Amino acid sequence: MTGIISSPSAPVLFKAACPECQARFELSAGSLRLAIGASRRTTFYSFTCPACGSAVRKPAGERIVELLTGGGVRTLRLHSTV
Repeated sequence: MTGIISSPSAPVLFKAACPECQARFELSAGSLRLAIGASRRTTFYSFTCPACGSAVRKPAGERIVELLTGGGVRTLRLHSTV
């Protein structure tokens, strides 16, 4: 995730890249999912690469979480079952 592209009248777009095919592209908030877990290892965002169709999962630090939630990405909070 490298940043957000936004204007007052346009939807928010997020810049992303695929680790499989190396394609770079922009995704809408609806194309991304954010999962927030109890630790850094269980907090990540995911999307399907529009170029090659690969399922991509990348870690999300605090700043990425802020950007994605602020841009309207759907968020799932993961809870421990212990």
